[in-house]
Amino acid sequence: MLLVAVGTGCRDEKPAEPLQSLKPEPLPSLASGSGAPVGDAGAVARDESAPSVELAPVYGEAVPEEALRLELAGEQVRLGQESFEAGRPAEAARLAERVKDREVLLVPDADTYLVQVSELLRVLRDSAKAVWLKHPDGPVAYPVVLRDEAGFRAWLEEVAAGKLRIIQRSDGFELMTSVGKLPGPDANGPSVPVRGGRQDLATLRRALGLLKRRFKTSEDICLVPSFGTEVAQAVRALGAVYTANGEPLFETLCLIYPTPRGVKDGG
Repeated sequence: MLLVAVGTGCRDEKPAEPLQSLKPEPLPSLASGSGAPVGDAGAVARDESAPSVELAPVYGEAVPEEALRLELAGEQVRLGQESFEAGRPAEAARLAERVKDREVLLVPDADTYLVQVSELLRVLRDSAKAVWLKHPDGPVAYPVVLRDEAGFRAWLEEVAAGKLRIIQRSDGFELMTSVGKLPGPDANGPSVPVRGGRQDLATLRRALGLLKRRFKTSEDICLVPSFGTEVAQAVRALGAVYTANGEPLFETLCLIYPTPRGVKDGG
């Protein structure tokens, strides 16, 4: 009788959830045609010189009028009539004093690369109250959190859904998440490939909209440009996070910059 009672009790137990049900929801795919425009991002014009690329409207935040304006020129930066080369310790110290606890607007030129401004970005990260990047093609700017390579690793290790990042490569944008890469037209290529030799910012904006719908609670996103990327091109990519002026898909934008020469990774 004891054996029968035990057997009956076992039959009343609910089976465990199958492991398959514990898998995260799969990512959407740009190749599936689900990349519908988000907000005003669909209001684009065709670039006649490169018919395969849509021209994305330039969106962002109003340029902060009271911010100190720093203009890039290679490894030098101009503040009014003064010039600083942040790679020189004495000049970096002078610049740190000038920007201490101030809002700063960084204005890129066409020819300065990210690797040339690593020391400058470290100074701004450590001393400025806030850092804005001016868009090279429109009267808007973007507030950014600056992180070096060690800071980026620490951010990735935080326990949070999403951990969205835009990897800016020479052949396009790779969109990475905590559960993998957003699939693009070519499984072996970037999520948003370069088209006609130009960044496809309109498609990048739509792709970010897909990720926002998938990761509804994610509030931040990081741009990770290759260190040979022009600063101006990185700023243009930040514009894809906006669907209209003052309407970002993610509240916090972060820019990853290379660890300065002669500085131990992590500052």
